[in-house]
Amino acid sequence: MKVLITGSKGQLGRALNRILRGKADVSVILTDLDEMDITHISDVERVMRTHMPDVVINCAAHTAVDLCEDDKENAYQINVVGAENLAVVSNEIGAKIVHLSTDYVFDGEGDQPYVEEDATNPQSVYGVTKLESEQRVMANNPRYFIIRTAWLYGEGNNFVRKMLDLSEKTKKIMVVNDQVGSPTSASQVAQAIVMLMETEEYGIYHGTCEGVCSWYEFAKEIFALKKIDVKLEPCTSDQFPMRAKRPKYSVLDNKKLRERFDYRFSHWKDEIKTFFE
Repeated sequence: MKVLITGSKGQLGRALNRILRGKADVSVILTDLDEMDITHISDVERVMRTHMPDVVINCAAHTAVDLCEDDKENAYQINVVGAENLAVVSNEIGAKIVHLSTDYVFDGEGDQPYVEEDATNPQSVYGVTKLESEQRVMANNPRYFIIRTAWLYGEGNNFVRKMLDLSEKTKKIMVVNDQVGSPTSASQVAQAIVMLMETEEYGIYHGTCEGVCSWYEFAKEIFALKKIDVKLEPCTSDQFPMRAKRPKYSVLDNKKLRERFDYRFSHWKDEIKTFFE
C-alpha cells in the first residue's frame, strides 16, 4: 500500500510517519509545501500521478486560528481549495482520502459531547473553512474518511510546549478554566487513521482521547507530571480576549468508532504521561 501524507512536517504528519514506517507492506510518500502546493491543482496532479498512492492523508491546513480571521483568503485557499484539489485528484486515480477536521465546526455552546451527526455551526473563519473543506471532500471523492479531532498535541507547537516554555520564563501563569475539551495526542489520532484507512467504512468520524478537562486542568496535570513548581491561576476567557471565538465546550464523542469497530482512544491523562515518557 502506498500512502501519501500532506503536511508531513506537522504534529500529525510526524506521528503518522512514525507508525507507517514500521509497516512492511506500506510505503510512505511525505509531502509538505516544498514538495507539493495543494492550492494548485496542477501541482497536486503532478505529484499524485507520479506516485499513484492508494491512500492520501491530508494533514495540511491553515491552523493558526486567530491569524485566519485576518488572513481569510489564505485560510480559504489552503483549507478549502487545497482539500478539494486533493479529493478531486485522489478520486481520479482511485485513491482513498483521509481528511483531518476539527471541533471548531461546532459552536461550542452545548453541554453534551458532540456526535458525528450533530448540527454544525462554526463561529470562526477557521471553523467555517474546515466545515467547507469537509463538504468539498465528500462531494469529490466517495472514498473518504473525515476525522474531526481537538486539542491536539505532538511533536511541534502546541499547548503542552507553550506551557513548558512559559514555565521557564515566569513563575506565575494564568490559564482559562471556562473552556473544556479532551486533550488528544497525535499518536492516538494517527493510530485510528491507520486502522480506518485499511477499511471501506467511509464517513465522518470523531477522534479524541477519553475524558474531559479545562485548559487550566490540563496545564495543572502537565506541571504535576513534569514536577515543575509554578503558580498556576485559573481565569476566564473574557480575561484573555482572542481574535477568533473559541468553542467553550469542545467535547467530541467518538460514537462511530465505538459502534462500527469497538475502537476506543486512551484517556487523556494516560496519554500525556506516555507523551512525556
